[in-house]
Amino acid sequence: MNNTDRLGVIIVAAGKSERMNGIDKIFAPLQGKTLLEWSVDTCQECKLVQQIIIVLDKNKLRTGQALKEKKGWTKVTSICAGGHRRQDSVVEGLRKLRNCNWVMVHDGARPFLSMSLIQKGIETSIKNKGAAIAAIPVRDTIKLSNNAGIVTETLPRNLLWVVQTPQIFSFELITRAYEELTGDVTDDAHAVERLGYNVKIYCGSNNNIKVTTQEDLISAEVIAHTMTSQP
Repeated sequence: MNNTDRLGVIIVAAGKSERMNGIDKIFAPLQGKTLLEWSVDTCQECKLVQQIIIVLDKNKLRTGQALKEKKGWTKVTSICAGGHRRQDSVVEGLRKLRNCNWVMVHDGARPFLSMSLIQKGIETSIKNKGAAIAAIPVRDTIKLSNNAGIVTETLPRNLLWVVQTPQIFSFELITRAYEELTGDVTDDAHAVERLGYNVKIYCGSNNNIKVTTQEDLISAEVIAHTMTSQP
């Protein structure tokens, strides 16, 4: 990045935690910190990041604001309510960003964001003229089936990737992608793909898991313990 590049981050954390059996995963404890703190702390400490927007469920805004004040997150310029769908929450975050020419979208449910993932992401996005996503290669054989559950195709594993966040775009590109979007998408890259732009994959991390279930939270505890116990 040069001196004219400004990176804004949107932490999307407005989900209902419907598969967590009553646990609010975003504020669940994880080695002495809430799940949300892990990724926001990383962005706060990263020199490449100038601004952070946290998007939460409307009923969690006070909790988020109190956490911001406790932590002293100076780069967090807004904590706003998300929408019904993930893509609506990202749009709300985009509306709060100011004076940024690059945007990084990251799921708050992925606590193990690293400086390396941010650095590689912005470098790849700049080289690719505006769009880069973290992903890891698929290890298992993937079958495509019809509605009756009959296998119709075995997909080439060497071409398949499990997509993660962060996903990094030029501000102009991701804003236009959502302005022109019709229908639903499950990640931000899909919105950009619909414009006809190429999205470049860079290697993510096996530790960069998304906490969706209670079992995921147990796995996150193991990873977090390993990370915090390292010298």
